[in-house]
Amino acid sequence: MKLLFICTHNRCRSILAEAIVRHISDATIVAKSAGSSPQGEVHPLTLKYLNEHKISTHGLCSQSWNQFEDYNPDAILTLCDSAAQESCPVWFEQSVQVHWGLSDPSKEVVDEDRQRALFDSTISILERRIRALLEIDQSSLAGDGLRSKLNQIAAQIV
Repeated sequence: MKLLFICTHNRCRSILAEAIVRHISDATIVAKSAGSSPQGEVHPLTLKYLNEHKISTHGLCSQSWNQFEDYNPDAILTLCDSAAQESCPVWFEQSVQVHWGLSDPSKEVVDEDRQRALFDSTISILERRIRALLEIDQSSLAGDGLRSKLNQIAAQIV
């Protein structure tokens, strides 16, 4: 299964999701991340907290969804509310589109302990959602069945 995680700026949540899939998947899921208006760099706290969780940051970068015209993901998962309201490029029309909305842990200016807690929570939610997806027979999922399962996972793991 191929997934594309999208956040408008592709600096934090979508990068976290891509890294977590790479970390826990046995290659049954291939994940990429992108944004409609990428900032060109991964947020430094994203890298810091991935490293603290012993999740590789190798190869992570902030990039445009335009770079994935030939990727053909099975599902596109938006993680920020603004990305969920954007129209995806025409080349993604065959992909299931689902919103896995999460608050951005890098946006809230707080003390270091609170910042760590926000990142830990976001990483935990994403990891549990991805593990739930890994536990099901992905070969039987496509179209509306895949959309339904992804929506169910997001509703159950908050």
